[in-house]
Amino acid sequence: MSTLPACCGADDVGHLLWLSITLPAAGAVLLLLGGKRTDRWGHLLGCAAAIASFAVTVRLFIGMLDRPVEDRTISRLLFSWIPADALQVDLGLHVDQLSMCFALLITGVGSLIHIYSIGYMADDPYRRRFFAYLNLFIAAMLLLVLADNYLGLYAGWEAVGLASYLLIGFWDAKPAAATAARKAFVMNRVGDIGLAVALMVMFSAVGSVSFDAVFGAAPELGHGTLTVIGLSLLFAACGKSAQLPLQSWLGDAMEGPTPVSALIHAATMVTAGVYLIVRSGPVFDLAPAAQTAVVTVGAATLLFGAVIGCAKDDIKKALAASTMSQIGYMVLAAGLGPAGYPVAILHLITHGFFKAGLFLGAGSVMHAMDDNVDMRRFGGLRRVLPATFVTFGLGYLAIIGVPPLAGFYSKDAIIEVAFAAGGTRGVLLGGAALLGAGLTAFYMTRIMLMTFAGHRRWPADTHPHEAPATMLLPMIVLAIGSVSMGALLTVGGTLHDWLAPVVGGIDNETHATAWTVTAMTLVAVAAGVLIAVRIHAAQGVSVNAPEGSPVTIAARRDLYGDSFNEAAFIRPGRRVIAIASDVGERGINGIALGIAALVSGVSVRLGPLQTGFVRSYALSVFVGAAAAIATIVGMRIW
Repeated sequence: MSTLPACCGADDVGHLLWLSITLPAAGAVLLLLGGKRTDRWGHLLGCAAAIASFAVTVRLFIGMLDRPVEDRTISRLLFSWIPADALQVDLGLHVDQLSMCFALLITGVGSLIHIYSIGYMADDPYRRRFFAYLNLFIAAMLLLVLADNYLGLYAGWEAVGLASYLLIGFWDAKPAAATAARKAFVMNRVGDIGLAVALMVMFSAVGSVSFDAVFGAAPELGHGTLTVIGLSLLFAACGKSAQLPLQSWLGDAMEGPTPVSALIHAATMVTAGVYLIVRSGPVFDLAPAAQTAVVTVGAATLLFGAVIGCAKDDIKKALAASTMSQIGYMVLAAGLGPAGYPVAILHLITHGFFKAGLFLGAGSVMHAMDDNVDMRRFGGLRRVLPATFVTFGLGYLAIIGVPPLAGFYSKDAIIEVAFAAGGTRGVLLGGAALLGAGLTAFYMTRIMLMTFAGHRRWPADTHPHEAPATMLLPMIVLAIGSVSMGALLTVGGTLHDWLAPVVGGIDNETHATAWTVTAMTLVAVAAGVLIAVRIHAAQGVSVNAPEGSPVTIAARRDLYGDSFNEAAFIRPGRRVIAIASDVGERGINGIALGIAALVSGVSVRLGPLQTGFVRSYALSVFVGAAAAIATIVGMRIW
């Protein structure tokens, strides 16, 4: 993996770099400060800011294509940020092949979600503020991926956390939404401790937090130092990308408006952890223990999320569990080093399209069903929501990996790379990824059948209707991407060759074992689909969820993730705080009472000296002055 070039030539479009962030940031500021005067057109300004940022990003992309392959990084130094003795940090921006993938995804899919929100939030009295928060989120994500050092990345990382808190809790009048926002904020702050620790270790060991300096010094650092940095970065990634053990916030975050789910939990925020790991590849490549931790977390989470998704009746929470699982695939691939980095990014991009489309499709269903999210109250919607059915269906086929849709290319590549790890490790990782593919096919087929097939189960006073054009258009564009993006990025090694200067070159030749893995994957997918169809045909869908087996009950309760956190951290933490508070209170009271007793005792003993006679006081002054003079004279003689 190469380090980042320091600068770019004068004949490039680097002067546009700052605009990509400034445009949505300025949109957020204008909408927040403009107040009610901007209510009538605030949503249009928010969309315009996002689309303009996308246009700037596309222009930067074209500018990169005009440059030689080995010199495509576009950089700009903005100003000296922290000139503090040994800590010299400049705020600079750069876009290379890796960050360009994220910037295009953030601004492109983000713009579509802005457009979708015009219709989805049409009746919300605070729509203008919602678009301000969307703009703020886009600007924060762009800062995260375009910063040229870890401290700038950290600033974007924290700003993303703030924006997600505001968006998840946008409907804060609902107690569940307010609670979900706080939970997401706290869980992410716990993970952010890891990034803060990594920054401190980097500065202590290298004297800098810039990517160039850290990556250049990595071969000279000790194995222990690299492992600490790698594990700290992984912990941060777990919080932001909802990976074990910091995954429990993601399902509750579905209390926010559905466009938020599509933006944060499909295409952008939850992929930030994957970006952090791939960007820090030179560190992880030299820290095998940290790499092992990465693949372990990814493999465990992809199965954890898939199992939860199999039992959820809330359509958005089922998709949230799916997001957790799919991000697990990306983390697994990123932990496999240079061979896994390109396929992790490939799945990240394809996932951004089909999962955003699925969430927006879920929002269209909710729009038609009076905001009901219980799939047991749906059924038969393919006839009344034909456009939603087709676009959602294409996203469904893409995520389960049906060829030639996007997910087939990206998920299949991850499974191949996992098996290629070799030995017992390869069998375990590949087997986990293969099992996850089967489970994905099962729970996604279950969602399709419960929502669009069978008889109608909705109340008589519900009248489903198709979404307006502002919602359907983004869904159609995302569906097209779900179909075509995998082939566009893989035919001829397009994405692999594009990323090679940043993440390193890999062997792109087709091996005989690849066909075997593909066949195994398709069999697993077919098995998942058939099992779901058979269960649905045999049992049907009842309006009230049956109790189910212990496994089903556990899955519906998120495999007791919250219960574990309650027992392992919250209750012990409360006890520690209570004990510390009690000890502190007693200690403070004891000190206060002791001081009072001391002062009282001294006053009692010194009271007799207060005689009221002037001659006694004059004698005391004389004796004190004589003692002071004697002391001074004695010190000089000595």
